[in-house]
Amino acid sequence: MKKDRILVTGGTGYIGSHTVVELQNAGYPVVIIDNLSNSSRDVLDGIERITGQRPDFVEADCTDINALKKLFSDYPGIKGIINFAASKAVGESVQKPILYYRNNLNTLLNLLDLMTPNDVKGIVFSSSCTVYGEPDENPVTEQSPIKKATSPYGNTKQISEEIITDVINSGAPFKSVILRYFNPVGAHPSAEIGELPNGVPQNLIPYLTQTAMGIRKELSVFGDDYDTPDGSCIRDYINVVDLAKAHVIAVQRMLEDKSDEQIEIFNLGTGRGTSVLELINTFESATGVKVPHKIVGRREGDIEKVWANPEHANKVLGWTAGSTLEDTMRSAWAWQCKLRERGIM
Repeated sequence: MKKDRILVTGGTGYIGSHTVVELQNAGYPVVIIDNLSNSSRDVLDGIERITGQRPDFVEADCTDINALKKLFSDYPGIKGIINFAASKAVGESVQKPILYYRNNLNTLLNLLDLMTPNDVKGIVFSSSCTVYGEPDENPVTEQSPIKKATSPYGNTKQISEEIITDVINSGAPFKSVILRYFNPVGAHPSAEIGELPNGVPQNLIPYLTQTAMGIRKELSVFGDDYDTPDGSCIRDYINVVDLAKAHVIAVQRMLEDKSDEQIEIFNLGTGRGTSVLELINTFESATGVKVPHKIVGRREGDIEKVWANPEHANKVLGWTAGSTLEDTMRSAWAWQCKLRERGIM
């Protein structure tokens, strides 16, 4: 049976591209919209090499509602949306809050505006564990309190969840699955796609692998005086392919009318907290490559420790994060080595 077309916004980005691979592997026709502000058109080649199929691609900005209207006109029959189109760096959001509010919120408002007239059945929203702020206790469940955001980035995720809830509660005829994920890392095992932000990486792993490759002088560890076993921040690092597979399950759940509620929320994590220093050690032992690093001051907006209780997603979605952290670190290094082979990094 032919499957419905899925729109993936931000689909040439890190998580978006891995999700497109899993969607195409599951038989879904995909159209990507991306403004390439933090990604490259070359990602389409990687997706095609992995799946044997090139997704439809529109280069445009999701804050441009006319571009979105044209997309829906040019690609009829879109039944599901997965929204990854957002600026995503905590530190940068503290420096450029207007950019984050404008980009992240206007994109979502435009998509929600166009869903009903185009008969879209559901939207999977890319949320974040940052909505829990500095949690009272770990691991966090979906019922853990939503705390005041510690960064504009985190606040855009909280506000976006509220917008989706208000729109659906107003009687909108579509569904939403909100996926609150923890820290995506690693790359596709083929090393055809991975995390490659434009410019200096804002996220830990690409900076770490670039440092291991000698592209960056050293990795900064922001703080060693937190209330954690080794003083560095603790996060729940989840393999990006495991994460991508959860989005396919979520889309299928909405399109097949299997959702228990019009809005469903799931934490996506491994259930294990790993400190930054522990992560560096894991990378070094898994790859045999040293990572020059130094301790620097705390970074504004950072949360001390947070990791997931993923039992709700395990039980309801039948999804688990199965990859080991060692394998995930090896995949990140294989991707960095492939970039060096190609003369990109």
